[in-house]
Amino acid sequence: MTTTSDERGLRASLRNFGGAGAGAGRESTDKAIGKDSHRWKVLGVGVAANGSFAAALTGLPATAVSMRADYGLAATDLGLVIGAMGLGVAGSELLWGMLTDRWGDRKVLLTGLGLTGLMLALMALLLSPVPGRIPSTTLLAGAFLLVGMIGGSLNGSSGRAVMAWFGEGERGFAMSVRQMALPAGGAAGALILPPLAEGVGFQGVYGTLAAFCLITTGFVWLWVSEPPVMAAKMMAGTSSRNSGKGPLRNEQVWKTVFGIGALCIPQVAVVTFAAIFLNDVGHLGTAAVSASIVAIQLGAAVVRVWSGHFTDRRRNRRPFLKSCALLTAVVYCVLAGFVAINSALPEPGGAFVVAVVVALVGGGIVASSWHGIAFTELASIAGIAHTGTALGLGNTFAFGAYFLAPLAIPHVLERASWSGVWLAAAVAALAAFILFPKVAPVEER
Repeated sequence: MTTTSDERGLRASLRNFGGAGAGAGRESTDKAIGKDSHRWKVLGVGVAANGSFAAALTGLPATAVSMRADYGLAATDLGLVIGAMGLGVAGSELLWGMLTDRWGDRKVLLTGLGLTGLMLALMALLLSPVPGRIPSTTLLAGAFLLVGMIGGSLNGSSGRAVMAWFGEGERGFAMSVRQMALPAGGAAGALILPPLAEGVGFQGVYGTLAAFCLITTGFVWLWVSEPPVMAAKMMAGTSSRNSGKGPLRNEQVWKTVFGIGALCIPQVAVVTFAAIFLNDVGHLGTAAVSASIVAIQLGAAVVRVWSGHFTDRRRNRRPFLKSCALLTAVVYCVLAGFVAINSALPEPGGAFVVAVVVALVGGGIVASSWHGIAFTELASIAGIAHTGTALGLGNTFAFGAYFLAPLAIPHVLERASWSGVWLAAAVAALAAFILFPKVAPVEER
């Protein structure tokens, strides 16, 4: 077998890093492919970073009832404010991903977390409604937009760190654990923020979120670094399928990111308007609404971790993604049917309300369970050298849905009621089923 000059150089660098001798070379190689125990600290920081931002991104919509009352917002204004954060993330993700590939994850994580915490602290001081001063909708939406633009740095950079430190047989699980932080952080936000909004106002809400981000910044400073020999990861990436193409010229990458964007729509519909839906249709109070949203987020977190382990063992990421999309479409059609029956009944009983809540929670869990698998597959298609860019592109489409869906839902609701909202979400899930790439041929895999 012929040995290339690149391979000889890599082996020499491994020996030099670990010390002379074959034993040192093997030890360094193990570290290079993510066998060092430090990788769990890196994963923990990635979870904390994503969770801190998710507490704002998906936790603040849980305060929608208080936000609507305290800021005096109409339904369309509320959708604009909540969606502005998603627009900020969508507009900045690709740039942050490209910068992560160029600068490294540590610098981008430190910058993003620190500035996000600072921005939220300023919002607590200047943009909280107090007697005699209610900030305008435009100013509030602009602040949410800026938080999203800065916080967009966290997804691609933390994902690149995890992909770099973990080997192929562990990446689905590791990325799913990292993605678990989104619903887990959202659950924490949904549990903590509504009582804070009702009890102490939005100063407490924004101040708590700022503290989450700033504390996590300290752990990034302590623990996040590049793997000992990043060159081994780079070689793994260049040998992956489709590695000859950049991610922006790869058809499989584009199919995957369009599918991600489409399947985010039903998830966003639940996350952003579940509180309003349960309050208006089910006539549930704050405690019941918060409990339902927490159930969705925690259920999604558990299923994400399970799905990562499951697909690592079965090596079936693409079939799993298609199955999630199809099941999501079915569940949301059922939810739409329940709502249509509910509107036809003169006085729906408690059992029927429970059925609607169960369908909503089940649909929210299914619609949120696939993220780690989708982004692992996306990074694998692009190769490790382009992970930041590919994840940034995927998150651009994902958070584009976070902006567009909250803007569109009030208009769909006005014309077609809640049944129309959930049917539209089912159609989006069906589109994702069509868009996700088919299973790769054996020789390609």
